[in-house]
Amino acid sequence: MYPPIEPYEHGMLDTGDGNLVYWEVCGNPHGKPALVVHGGPGSGCSTGARRWFDPERYRIVLFDQRNCGRSRPHASDPATDLSTNTTHHLVADMELLREHLGIGKWLLYGGSWGSTLMLAYAEAHPERVSEMVFTGVTMTRRSEIDWLYRGVGRFFPEEWERFRQGVPEADRDGDLLAAYARLTSDPDQKVREKATADWLEWEDAVISLESNGKPGAYSDRPDEARLAMVRICSHYFSNAAWLEEGVLLREAGRLAGIPGVLIHGRMDLSGPLHTAWQLAQAWPEAKLVVVEDSGHTGSTTFGQEIRAALDGFADR
Repeated sequence: MYPPIEPYEHGMLDTGDGNLVYWEVCGNPHGKPALVVHGGPGSGCSTGARRWFDPERYRIVLFDQRNCGRSRPHASDPATDLSTNTTHHLVADMELLREHLGIGKWLLYGGSWGSTLMLAYAEAHPERVSEMVFTGVTMTRRSEIDWLYRGVGRFFPEEWERFRQGVPEADRDGDLLAAYARLTSDPDQKVREKATADWLEWEDAVISLESNGKPGAYSDRPDEARLAMVRICSHYFSNAAWLEEGVLLREAGRLAGIPGVLIHGRMDLSGPLHTAWQLAQAWPEAKLVVVEDSGHTGSTTFGQEIRAALDGFADR
């Protein structure tokens, strides 16, 4: 990674519906514009994401998606209304931010949930995207959500049963994610905190076999950030991200002419390689890079591939 850098500009983007979205810009003010699209949903942007880019050649834009990170109002407050936090709202926020910063086209970089959001934005605004670099490709289809919160439990039956037991008995054989969405919005703080802990314990279990899957990888974050992330995750995934099933793959033809690199770990249990492979088949300009020693949380080789992809596009 490149050395740590600090933003030379930052602010709060007023979306016009009561939300303020935090943004920052690092690197070269005259460099190639690039937008970092964080995962989660609801994890917020990290300082480490700045360091994948050559600061001499890139104008690096980061933002906290609605209701997480430094954006306000914050989802950790159960009074915060999430009805205006959907995939379509986030796509509109990205376009509003581009206009606010006076950027004509930008490279998109992100992974996990961020890759779904990047695809939704690029298919809506292909003329605004120069290149795309994905890590841990997802399209947030119902089939993928069902795998992550039910199917992969065949590898972790004890941990999945604890996750299932975290909701009221009447919900255990139904929509677990909708039940967690209700629990994480409960006015009782203890109810919210327990649901958050149960959810993150499951997320930790799924990546526990990976080289970077250290204990508490998801759980080890401040309470406010934990509460917001799980509330937003359960809100999005219980609604299948408000996307028609399979639409991002069906509309991949809209990406024609946009070069892309899809970096995916072969051992990614939370987001199996098949999703990245399907996208690569539908998008001729995309190069699929399979990292043999990596899961969802990456590896040294995985990081080298990110750096190589972004360096390769820097002067394009």
